[in-house]
Amino acid sequence: MKLSIASLKDKEAWKGYTLPAFDIEAVAARTKAAPTWLHFGAGNLFRAFQAAVAQHLIGSGDMDTGIITCESYDDEIVTKCFHKVDNLTVAVTLEADGRIEKEVIGSVAETTTLLHDLDRVKEIFAAPSLQMVSFTITEKGYSLRNAKQELVPAAVEDMKNGPSACKSFMAQLATLLLHRMHTCGKPLAMVSMDNCSHNGAKLQGAIMEFVDAWKKNGQISDEEYAYLTEKVSFPWSMIDKITPRPAPEIADQLEADGLEDMHPFVTSKNTYIAPFVNAERPQYLVIENDFPNGRPALDKAGVIFTDRDTVNKVEMMKVCTCLNPPQTALAVYGCMLGYTSIAKEVQDHELYTLIDRMCHIEGMPVVVDPGVLSPKAFLDEVFETRLPNPFIPDTPQRIATDTSQKVSIRFGNAIKNYDAMGPGKAAELKYIPLVLAGWLRYLLAVDDEGNAFQCSADPLLASLQEKLSGIELGKADDAAVAKLEPILHDASIFGIDLYACGLADKVIGYWKEMMAGPGAIRATLKKYTA
Repeated sequence: MKLSIASLKDKEAWKGYTLPAFDIEAVAARTKAAPTWLHFGAGNLFRAFQAAVAQHLIGSGDMDTGIITCESYDDEIVTKCFHKVDNLTVAVTLEADGRIEKEVIGSVAETTTLLHDLDRVKEIFAAPSLQMVSFTITEKGYSLRNAKQELVPAAVEDMKNGPSACKSFMAQLATLLLHRMHTCGKPLAMVSMDNCSHNGAKLQGAIMEFVDAWKKNGQISDEEYAYLTEKVSFPWSMIDKITPRPAPEIADQLEADGLEDMHPFVTSKNTYIAPFVNAERPQYLVIENDFPNGRPALDKAGVIFTDRDTVNKVEMMKVCTCLNPPQTALAVYGCMLGYTSIAKEVQDHELYTLIDRMCHIEGMPVVVDPGVLSPKAFLDEVFETRLPNPFIPDTPQRIATDTSQKVSIRFGNAIKNYDAMGPGKAAELKYIPLVLAGWLRYLLAVDDEGNAFQCSADPLLASLQEKLSGIELGKADDAAVAKLEPILHDASIFGIDLYACGLADKVIGYWKEMMAGPGAIRATLKKYTA
């Protein structure tokens, strides 16, 4: 049986699956005629979260149109996946007890690509009915610069040439907004839903960099500039749902049900995609309520609308205390202790005790309470349901990616909060510095058995390893410690100079214990989690 609109008519064949409770083709026709929601970046997170939210709202009668997607980066997601299955997706929810729920998502009414369907995308932007354009394009999608912080050539060209025949995505968005101004003139919300702090500011900043250049060059009028700065909003949001790559084991289960061609494939741009998505049940989306042309009733499907300050507080709660710090702790120690599963690490007594004490004893007293979500309830769910879920195939190696970019926010904020309480307060911390020492030990790329391993990708990996070159396991002498000092002083990494707040000596002490020889990492963890 193929995944198709026609096959859904045979309800008996789809026993065990939740099907769309609406006429998919009628919704698609209404959407094409009067679109309200356009989404860029139709990958796994979008199909597991936003598309499912839309489906439930259409089914309940709270929305009468679906979502149109546009792919700006990887056309094969559309041409080799969506188009082959009538824009449908099987959303598989992986429960911690092993149960799986399967739902066919039919809320995606139309799928386009910026490369092949620009005229259609312009029509959508010109529609007075359009209320929001949302994005899940990853944090890198908003970047206009390379690793040296130089503008990429396409951005330089687009800034010079003005709003015509733009090649870079953010510049193309600016021209599409200008097209809306000159056609219907209605306002619009541009909503980043990517998992990064201050995502609305990142989207706005990238678009406005082109707009400001064009204004300076006299390539857009005062009226056009006013529309882009006054009629277009860029709400901030916080999103949270663990959505790993589609798992072959899930594809096997779906094919055992009788479905055809379910197995994941990798596009030429290295996207892991399949006609299904697999994800955990918990999900959170908190959005700044700034929608100048109205918005879909997403709050009726659990989305929280609030002010910008509260969105930021929710993000801080998640990133600085309740989810990301324990993930990073498990990531760096997991790589050194031979783990390839986060869920299996949570069964490790020492590792569980480390993250439990770090979060509850050190994190919770300084947690930011946003009001709209309970930090305690959120943290309880992380420990009881999310991290231990063996059916979420997440790995320490994936989470260890870019750790140097994450340490300052995930741990530095808590350290700064303790430092602000008075002299010596930060130095009383035990478990956060144990994680920092673990990361410095991880950078040597030698596991707890003394064998070399491959560190995950990180923009500072080469420079940090160069600073630590020559250090050998079993030789944590004064010369080795001297190589650590400039790193521990670096507030751009830790968010604070660890010497200035009195925490450096404790980090060095832990690190030296873990450097004693094979087995020293485990011995150190046992000692401090006893």
